[in-house]
Amino acid sequence: MTTLHKLLVALAISMVILFTSCSTDDDNNTPAINYTTAENLLTDINFQGYAIITKNGNDLVRQGFGLANETTTLSQDYELAYRIGSVSKTLTAAAVVQLKRDGYVTSFNQTLDEFDSEFPNGDQITIAHLLSHQSGIPDYQFIVEDAFEQGEILDEEDIYEVITYLISENGLNFAPGASKQYSNSNYLIAALLIQELTQMPYHNYIQQNIFNPLEMGDTLKGTDAINPNTHAEGYKDGNANSTYPIAVAFGAGDFSSTPKDMETWTNAVKTTWFTTVEKDDIFAQDVPSGYVDFGLGWFTTQEGNTTLYWHGGDINGYWSMIGFIPEYDATIVLLSNKQDDTGIQRNTIIEQLLTNEFNQ
Repeated sequence: MTTLHKLLVALAISMVILFTSCSTDDDNNTPAINYTTAENLLTDINFQGYAIITKNGNDLVRQGFGLANETTTLSQDYELAYRIGSVSKTLTAAAVVQLKRDGYVTSFNQTLDEFDSEFPNGDQITIAHLLSHQSGIPDYQFIVEDAFEQGEILDEEDIYEVITYLISENGLNFAPGASKQYSNSNYLIAALLIQELTQMPYHNYIQQNIFNPLEMGDTLKGTDAINPNTHAEGYKDGNANSTYPIAVAFGAGDFSSTPKDMETWTNAVKTTWFTTVEKDDIFAQDVPSGYVDFGLGWFTTQEGNTTLYWHGGDINGYWSMIGFIPEYDATIVLLSNKQDDTGIQRNTIIEQLLTNEFNQ
């Protein structure tokens, strides 16, 4: 039995324990804030990183907070790199849209069995289900991270085998389309689909179709260890914490980028990178006030008459968020080098901005 097969056998046993113990319910933990300005908000919550918040063409915030490296006293900077974690999913989703433009797929409703006849339940799972987290496919992240900690070295094809094994042994978490549950597995599969159909490495396809046209020269595939000369050092609980087995995040969170490039990307999505018809597919529609829904690679948060389209990311030592508010021609880019496991800072910023700064 190969090492990978031994791992797969262990996965079936550990899966239930891992996924029933993980919670993302942090919405009720936001602290009380006396909002004055966006800059004061970030200062009050001890945000560490670089922030851009614009409104009607004017900067509310465009500056760094704290240090990018506490040892070298490197300052936060507009052109400094940060791990962006799951904000990478906006790039993967956009690349799948490009697949459709290029004729590699004909519809987001195509099912996975058209591309892999052996994928379990593949006749029920569509591309749209993947990108909107409606597939029911369990998340591999914690199990594969544990495997790396035990010394296993897996690539994206190995992780794909892990995912298919989990489904074969335990089934889907729910019937495709019946519910929504955030799962990194969806985006690893989407990235592999890009590679299979284009016969081009996933990162190269995004480079060719997104980064080069937009001149995003500083958004790159991440590495296990950051380069301290080009990256902000990540921190958790006051200690440097920047290493991560980046293969785990293939397609789901493996890019590093700068505030400059993320502003470019957010503004492109806000304006003309997607057509009007594509935007109708990508962004969740008719979201009630006070609710959040997930489209194809982007969250939609509705508060009164104000709509925020956004995505966040979390990875060792860092958290991130990009978003835009059409009603105010607003752009938000937050790249932090101080890990926030609970998501309190991101939730607080969204709540305060929508309640106090962007509140029609």
